[in-house]
Amino acid sequence: MKVSVFGIGYVGAVTSACLADSGHEIIAVDTYDVKVQCINEGRSPIVENGLNDIIAKSVKNGSLRATTDYVDAIENSDISLVCVGTPSAPDGSLGLNYITDICEQIGAVLKTKDTFHTVVIRSTVVPGTLMDVVLPCLEKASGKKAGVDFGLGNNPEFLRESTAIADYYDPTEIVVGALDDKTADMIMALYEGIEAPRIVCDVQVSEGVKYVSNAWRAAKIGFANEMGNILKAHNVDSHKVMNIFFEDTKMNLSKQFLIPGFAFGGSCLPKDVRAIRASANDKGLNTPVLDSLLNANQAQIRRGFDMIKATGQKKIGLFGLSFKAETDDLRESPLVDLANMLLDDGFELTIYDPCVYAASQMEGANQKYITETLSHLYACMKEDPQDVINSSDAFVIGNGTKEFSSLLENANEDIPIIDLVRLGSSVEERQNYSGICW
Repeated sequence: MKVSVFGIGYVGAVTSACLADSGHEIIAVDTYDVKVQCINEGRSPIVENGLNDIIAKSVKNGSLRATTDYVDAIENSDISLVCVGTPSAPDGSLGLNYITDICEQIGAVLKTKDTFHTVVIRSTVVPGTLMDVVLPCLEKASGKKAGVDFGLGNNPEFLRESTAIADYYDPTEIVVGALDDKTADMIMALYEGIEAPRIVCDVQVSEGVKYVSNAWRAAKIGFANEMGNILKAHNVDSHKVMNIFFEDTKMNLSKQFLIPGFAFGGSCLPKDVRAIRASANDKGLNTPVLDSLLNANQAQIRRGFDMIKATGQKKIGLFGLSFKAETDDLRESPLVDLANMLLDDGFELTIYDPCVYAASQMEGANQKYITETLSHLYACMKEDPQDVINSSDAFVIGNGTKEFSSLLENANEDIPIIDLVRLGSSVEERQNYSGICW
C-alpha cells in the first residue's frame, strides 16, 4: 500500500520504518529539513533501538523516502497517517494546532484528487476530536464528505520508547476506529502478517482506549510508589510484597474491579484503605493516591444521587441495598449511603433486595443491624418486588442481582431507569435509561 506519514517524530519515525519494512511504500513528511535529510540519508532522526538499521535498509531498497512537500506525499499515496505531536496547552488541554494544520493541508489536496483517500489520526487525541475537530476541518478544506468521498479513521499507537519496534511487531492489540467499513479494512491491511487481536470500533471508542491505557499505567506507577513508601516506613521490602501481589492474576492483575460502575463498599476495601492511610500518616507520610481513592468513591455516590435527582421524580424504587449481588452484607454499602441521601432530601423510597430481606427475617447480629440500626431503611423494604414497581416513578438498579433484569423488562417503559451496575438488560434500549458511566 502507498502510505504517507505526517510527522517524523517518535511515533512517525517508527511507524514509517516499520511499515516500509513490512513491504509498504512510505513517504514520510515533516516541515523540518533536518529530519527529512536524516531519513533520506538512511539515518534515524531519533534514538531508538534498531531503528537506524531498518531505515537504512528501507531507504536503500526504495520503500521509504522523506519530503517536506505534502502535496507530493498525498497525491502519491492512498492513505495518510497523522503522527504529529499533541502537546499540552497551558491549561492542560490538548494542543491540536499541528493536527488542524495538517488536516487543512490534506483537505486542500483532496479537493482536486480524484481517487479515494483515507486519513488516519494516529496521534493521541481525546474522545470526540475526530468528529468535532478533524472531520469538519477536512470537510471544509476539501469540500467533500467524510465516509463517502474520503475515509477517516483512528488508529492509536501503543509504542514504548526503547522497545517500540518490538511493540510494533508484537502488539497486545490492533485498534481501529473508522467511519465506514472500507476505511477500517484499509487501515487493518497495513498490519497484514502481524499476529494480534484486531478490534474495529467507533472512532470515539478507539480514541478513549489510548487514554484509559495511559491513565491506568500512570495510576499503577503512582499507586506502586505510594505503597512502596508506606511499606518502607514500616520496614518492609516493597519489592518482596509486590512479587507476591503479582502472583494473583485472578483479581490483582486482571479485569476484576476495572469495570466502570458504582462506588466500592463492603467490609474490606473502605476499612483497609483508611487503615493503611492512617498508618502512613502516623509516620509522617502524605498519601495523595489513597486519599483520592476515598474522595473518588464518595464522588461516585454523589454522582448517582445527582442522576436520580435529575429525573425530576420523587418516588424512587431502589433495586439492591447490599454492596454487591447475592449477599446480605450492608457494611459500608454505598447503596445505604445513597438511600440515606435520598431520604434526607425528601424522596419517597421503596427498596427491593431479596438477600437483605431474607437476612432481616433470620435471628442474629445481621438481623438486628438491619431491623434496628437501619430501621429507617428497613421500613422502606418490600418483600414483593411488584410493590416497588407499582409505587415508583423512577427505578435505580443498585447491584447486579440477576432477578432485576426481568423485573424491569416487564415494567412500564416510560419510567426512568438509572443503572449503577449495567446488568446487560434490554432496558438499555429505552429512551429513559441512563447508565452511571456509559
